[in-house]
Amino acid sequence: MSEEQILAGRGAVVVGGGSGVGLAVASALAARGAGVVVNSRSETAVREAVETITRTGGKAVGIAGSAAQEVVAERLVSTCESAYSGVDILVNCAGIAEPLGSSIRTVTTAEWRELLDSHLTTVFTTCRAAAPSMVARGAGSIINTGSFAYLGDYGGTGYPAGKGAVASLTMAMAAELKESGIRVNAICPGAKTRLSSGPDYEAHIRDLHRRGLLDEVSMRGSLDAPPPEYAAALYIYLASDAARAVTGEIFIAAGGFVGRFERPVAAPLGYRDHTHERPWSVEELNHMIGQH
Repeated sequence: MSEEQILAGRGAVVVGGGSGVGLAVASALAARGAGVVVNSRSETAVREAVETITRTGGKAVGIAGSAAQEVVAERLVSTCESAYSGVDILVNCAGIAEPLGSSIRTVTTAEWRELLDSHLTTVFTTCRAAAPSMVARGAGSIINTGSFAYLGDYGGTGYPAGKGAVASLTMAMAAELKESGIRVNAICPGAKTRLSSGPDYEAHIRDLHRRGLLDEVSMRGSLDAPPPEYAAALYIYLASDAARAVTGEIFIAAGGFVGRFERPVAAPLGYRDHTHERPWSVEELNHMIGQH
């Protein structure tokens, strides 16, 4: 089978597929033979995305609404099952920007909850809705979208927290669902989208560099990100049978760079047998930790 039809006969749900990386992924899936259910909170974005895909011969239907809501998540799955005979691929690309100038000192509870809903709860609700049917069929690929912002280098509150939780949830689901033939991975994309464009965004990136939070290379990469199609290629790979042995991984796809986050491993600093020795003193802990 040619790469152009590598996903022929597959059914896919793309959450956040109305714009940016999500739209690029939805279009790429359809171009390779998959039938796609496009989701966005914006009815206009959904309609335009479906028109874009079908105009070039792809198969797509749209469902508008927040996938953080259970009823919407369940509708996405049932629509994919009725239109394309099953959910073979679930892609989570929904996301919103951190409020301008947001910090732990200023973020409101409402803003925090909205950020977590967009980045984390959508992953939870859609995976919970799709997993039972994937388990019953013994196959499926779930691809979530994280961000290297979870490392904290870009500041913020609900955005890095939500993306960090997505990474953890991805690894936990991968461990649980592996025996059922389902693969779960995450991608941290770097691309020029509505969330990474405009004078406010550029000023924020330059300010992070000024404060020493971003190095020169990271700053320039953030300001000159490539189109979303460059990141979409990795989603296609993970959705395909070529990645049948890949699960529980957190990848980076930023322009010409593709990378993998290694799983965190604790670095030993000291050991004490609790059955024979007292707890560490502050001085001893400082000697171990402070020296590093």
